[in-house]
Amino acid sequence: MKKLFLTVFLFLLLFIAYVLFKTFTFSSSQLQVAAIEQSEIPEGAVDRFVEALKIRTVSFENKADFDSTQFQLFNQFLKERYPLTDSLLEHKIFNQFSHLYKWQGKDDALDPVILMSHIDVVPIASPRKWTVHPFTEGVKGDTIYGRGTIDDKFGVVGILESAEQLLGEGYQPNRTIYFAFGHDEEVLGHLGAETIVNYLKSEGVQAAFVLDEGQAIVERMIPGLNQQVALIGVAEKGYASVELRVDMAGGHSSMPVKETAIDVLADAVRKVKQNPMPAELTYALDGLMDKLGPEMDFKTKLFFANRKLFKPFILKAYENGSPAANASVRTTASPTIFEAGIKQNVIPTSARAVVNFRILPGETLDDIKEYISKVIDDDRISIRSIGVSSPASPISPITSSGYKILDQTIKEVFPNLLTAPNLVIGATDARYYTALSENVYRFVPYYINPENLACFHGIDERVSVNEFENGIRFYRQLILNGTQLK
Repeated sequence: MKKLFLTVFLFLLLFIAYVLFKTFTFSSSQLQVAAIEQSEIPEGAVDRFVEALKIRTVSFENKADFDSTQFQLFNQFLKERYPLTDSLLEHKIFNQFSHLYKWQGKDDALDPVILMSHIDVVPIASPRKWTVHPFTEGVKGDTIYGRGTIDDKFGVVGILESAEQLLGEGYQPNRTIYFAFGHDEEVLGHLGAETIVNYLKSEGVQAAFVLDEGQAIVERMIPGLNQQVALIGVAEKGYASVELRVDMAGGHSSMPVKETAIDVLADAVRKVKQNPMPAELTYALDGLMDKLGPEMDFKTKLFFANRKLFKPFILKAYENGSPAANASVRTTASPTIFEAGIKQNVIPTSARAVVNFRILPGETLDDIKEYISKVIDDDRISIRSIGVSSPASPISPITSSGYKILDQTIKEVFPNLLTAPNLVIGATDARYYTALSENVYRFVPYYINPENLACFHGIDERVSVNEFENGIRFYRQLILNGTQLK
């Protein structure tokens, strides 16, 4: 008995020693760079941003609601407010309203850089809930309000302001730089981003790296960490919608049957919700833990340093965390449509539900359909995919020169920030550009925190004047750094 006790004690001692050794040697890998002096902001930049926000370039699901006059106004805005960019750069327009600028570099042997954003915005679902007008308010105090401040005229105008400024200084990059602005990102991007990518492919373009929207600087949103963190998206989830349908005998509501089409379908949807697909540690999350773990409190650092041992506990913490945390470790299912019945006193003969899935890298639509079939386990339910689906994007490396340039630029413009890779849980135009580069990243330099998170696609969308001005500084420095990329 003593021998067994001693063996167990020694095993525990070695286990604790191993865990502590891994924890204390889990050292910071954050890039250390000096902050740069803040560059001057072009005169009138904020006014031009406000002007861009006032143009109602809304993408609607119903194509009949599309207002081409607003997009024509935005075309005119680009031409008039950025005359050097319009005249000195090669400028192509696709499907009337999507724009591609080519800033010719000195050395054709160098692969180009592509900076992206999109012109269109989502509709205003609840205008009465806004405390300001979503298109006409502009600057109020030290804050800029309006649909598109975050998503994503911030990027369009920030890029163009930096380019116009550098062109005015006579600057020419060593490598070619493209600015790509789609006009239908909010409705899948077929006319904009996809068309631009097809053109660039036909021209034989392969990019050193691509930057789009998708992640930001987050504040007070990562448990165990008090510092601000710039998250760089290295991949994005795929998406698909699956229809569940059941057809059964109906009848009169005065003679209810034991089980109706509604009962069967509601039970199927409940099973899908209550039995989610398995959680996984992705490459992006591994990278985030590598970069942020050493900066966290001791308990979190210990778990992240020994993640192979504590993987179940880490996954459980993410599953039980915020909706965004849960979405970062699994393919998610959201019922979005439920239809049944035509009259109050008629038991329906059919019922239909649509479940939207956001797909983790490494999983496929076939995996989802197999999972649904197994979970529901009811031959009365038909299962089929509907609408447009898109697989999860390839994962871009954090060891590339493009990622390192992004990391460097962020820290030069925003001192004392931490940086880390992450998975984008929504969809962006960047997924099309993976055909042009292995190095596709997603980051916009504004701040997201618990106070303004809900304004993304929501109410009182806004950024501070200081955020916008630092955005211009970021894109300027990125152009300067990117052109020197090896």
